[in-house]
Amino acid sequence: MTGTLHGVGLGPGDPELMTLRAHRLISAAQVIAYPAPDSGESFARSIAAAVIPTDAEEIPIVIPMRIERFPAQDVYDAAAKTLAARLSAGVDVVVLCEGDPFFYGSFMYLFERLARDFPVEVTPGVTSLTACAAAIQRPLCARNEPLSILPGPLPDAELRARLSGGAAAAIMKVGRHLPRLRTLIEDLGLTNRASYVSHATLPNQAAIPLAQAPEAAPYFSMILIAGSDPYANG
Repeated sequence: MTGTLHGVGLGPGDPELMTLRAHRLISAAQVIAYPAPDSGESFARSIAAAVIPTDAEEIPIVIPMRIERFPAQDVYDAAAKTLAARLSAGVDVVVLCEGDPFFYGSFMYLFERLARDFPVEVTPGVTSLTACAAAIQRPLCARNEPLSILPGPLPDAELRARLSGGAAAAIMKVGRHLPRLRTLIEDLGLTNRASYVSHATLPNQAAIPLAQAPEAAPYFSMILIAGSDPYANG
């Protein structure tokens, strides 16, 4: 018998948005792993902190937060080896995941390395995408309208091509790309349909029109562009 690997979505930040299943798995866990920066607190751990058992083994997966590339594959290789040892001993492992494990979540890299050898269960979580839509109180899209989800680091040419059709869009991973993205959206004439959200569901949440966004944005920020459907535009 081997242990089960659990990828547990925590939601966007507010602990009250964790699901009942996530709460149950975390509160009963013997081993808990989570992504962590090389300095400062783990955001994932902070969301679940109140329900982590005091006697649980905690395994931080330290991922340096750098603009320049770092050997991420080595980090996940080492983490997978550590978790495999616990799973092989018959112990379940709960991996905490901000948002949803399979929506831009780092859990996918552990899943890739371990799913062939161990049973895996994924607990979905509230995504930052839906949390940001709730923050600005506007539908992401309506009826048959498509929605494009775009990473902010994409080249300008690709972003222009995907945004020029006028459909609803969400631009994630804004961070240091905000000035460039703001200019691009202005050039496309979409500023009046664009909203900016940072730290969704947290006490320092900002949910404002893009035109009022600050000069600098944190990594946990997003731009939402309402679609052309009359209902989506209010």
